[in-house]
Amino acid sequence: MRDIHFHTDAVQVHLIVDGDGVVRLKDLLPKGATPTEPLSRLSSDPYLPLVEVRIAGEGNGTVKSSKSLIGSKTSRRLQYQSHQETEVAGQKTLEVVVCDSITNLEVTVCLSAFVGLPVIRMVSTIVNRSSSNVIVSQISSAVIGGLTARSESWERDYDLLFSNNSWFREAQWTTRTLASVGLGGAGVMELNEGHHGTLAQFSLSNAGSFSTGSFLPMGLLSRKNPTSPETWLWQVESNGSWRWEIGDYHDSIYLAASGPTARNHSWREELTPGESFTSVPVSVCHVLDSTQSAFAALTSYRRKISRDHEDNRKLHVIFNDYMNCLMGDPTEGKLLALLEPVSKLGVEYFVIDAGWYADDSNWWDDVGEWEPSKKRFPSGFKALLDAIRAKGIVPGVWVEPEVIGVRNKLARELPDECFFHECGVRVEERGRYHLDYRHSVVRQRMHEVIRKLVVDYGVGYFKFDYNIEVTQGTDIDAFSTGMGQLGHNRAYILWVNELYDRYPGLVIESCSSGAQRMDYAMLATHSLQSTSDQQDPALYCAISAAVPTAVTPEQSGSWSYPQPEYDDELNALTLVNSMLGRMYLSGNIPGLNHHQLELIAESIRVYKSYRDELPRAQAFWPLGLPGWDDEWLSLGMVSEDGSSRYLAVWRRRGPESFRIPILDLKGRSSRVALLFPRSGSVDTKWCSDDGVLDVTLPKTMCARLFRITEA
Repeated sequence: MRDIHFHTDAVQVHLIVDGDGVVRLKDLLPKGATPTEPLSRLSSDPYLPLVEVRIAGEGNGTVKSSKSLIGSKTSRRLQYQSHQETEVAGQKTLEVVVCDSITNLEVTVCLSAFVGLPVIRMVSTIVNRSSSNVIVSQISSAVIGGLTARSESWERDYDLLFSNNSWFREAQWTTRTLASVGLGGAGVMELNEGHHGTLAQFSLSNAGSFSTGSFLPMGLLSRKNPTSPETWLWQVESNGSWRWEIGDYHDSIYLAASGPTARNHSWREELTPGESFTSVPVSVCHVLDSTQSAFAALTSYRRKISRDHEDNRKLHVIFNDYMNCLMGDPTEGKLLALLEPVSKLGVEYFVIDAGWYADDSNWWDDVGEWEPSKKRFPSGFKALLDAIRAKGIVPGVWVEPEVIGVRNKLARELPDECFFHECGVRVEERGRYHLDYRHSVVRQRMHEVIRKLVVDYGVGYFKFDYNIEVTQGTDIDAFSTGMGQLGHNRAYILWVNELYDRYPGLVIESCSSGAQRMDYAMLATHSLQSTSDQQDPALYCAISAAVPTAVTPEQSGSWSYPQPEYDDELNALTLVNSMLGRMYLSGNIPGLNHHQLELIAESIRVYKSYRDELPRAQAFWPLGLPGWDDEWLSLGMVSEDGSSRYLAVWRRRGPESFRIPILDLKGRSSRVALLFPRSGSVDTKWCSDDGVLDVTLPKTMCARLFRITEA
């Protein structure tokens, strides 16, 4: 048996090569933790091959079910060949090469870790070393067995958490017992000590272009014992199709995760001799600590893998004319009426949302040219953008760069292969055709569109939206529809990176019917993320409080949209909704009175006083992860040096007083200051002995933002 050890100052990985030559991941632990042999009831071996590959014509090996990501026959033949460790700029990488002597398929599994972070990023590259073509139908990114090997009663000791992410209801976490998802003792192992277990599995997946249209590509396994906490947290970094599963194997829980597969996503790839394919990345965090600690580690990791943007350090305040404001019907007169009061509030970007390119309001199926409407802007679009810049504000526009409306002339003029196809027929979805960014004509045309808007008109901000979902992919120039879609997804990300290379100061927001592509394939590139299209501020606060689980604070754009008919408390609540992320303002600003406008200006002044701390801050949830119907909600941000805690508290219903535990300050004398709204009524009492902040808010549907420092 061979042992392979890989470690940084924060994580340690132990791989083993058994007598069969197959490499298995035995331990993924925080640095300094003591490895333990499996404590499972029958002392079985819960470790799985490092990579799972399926090819056409071959089924499973020793495992009965072919429904899961594990157990393929090919994977049991992939034997160790070599490994190599490198380190560049604070990132260590281990590459393990395995090979199947029958098919001559070679797979390199790459494990990467950043100094200081207990997170491993895994990705697999398969190469056809044979002399004939091979069809691959699955290749995993991460496979880890024995997640619960430290427990003899894992079905009772651990909970599974995952996040629903539907339109208007994003980032809502659900907790399930393992028994409730079909995982637990069934007496199978007791019948035969060599049995694999029930092979029951629970999986989440996405098929199609809304990568987070139902669920976030994340999962969490948490040990419930407060005296010995343990958390596994993972994310799939795909802006399209993906799948992860946990299951029962050899009396322990395993994790397997990948991008698209044949079974779930109509994905297959034919590899000619010498040709290769690389899976989507999957990151895994394992801490012997709370879920909050795991989310903090993943937040730091997300910052490491993301493209560096000046905007993510400065956190500019953005105004967008859409939400509960113009709602996709901008005109020169309406925008100038907005510009005057907005410019006095302290915003730094002014974004003209949907409709600026259309002569009428029926623009949905006629988009695609991205030329300003002369009817809407009789004085000229450039004159309007110049007026915005004259106020010291950077102008921005909304664009949907991946679609062409069926009525637009470009739908007839562009080559047919520029669009998604299925069985020779162009794919139409809700009155639109989907562009394929693998095609050079598409990329060149959109480069020219952006060049004209940036250079000729002076646009400095783009809201890139995406509002259709294509589930069937495309079979143009692709072995499978799933591979065609994956190819487009990757080409689109490359195109966005090219924009940043050409215009380094550009800010690009990722939006997809709110947050239907809130993944870290997109967010490793884009400056920030729209977190929802939710129009009710009392519902939005549940999203705002939960979204740091999915997006770093500096990238999370949550709407604030004050209204004349709102009372001061509701207007303050909608402003607090964005004050621990990106200040993203809209609403009926011209209709507000002086007092209401001053409330907005106050919130922006307060936000600017601490926003430079947010790009290094970590989120915490004193009341646990927020629930959609919770009466009280709370989200905090702790500064990098721990000297300040910014705490948002929302009361939507329920008792007027609530106890908010901040246990890491237990026993410390602390000062609690109300930051916003400064005129809001509130009573607070810090109970040092218990580490609890007592908050009394006499009115329902209100919010407060506090700063807590040690006295």
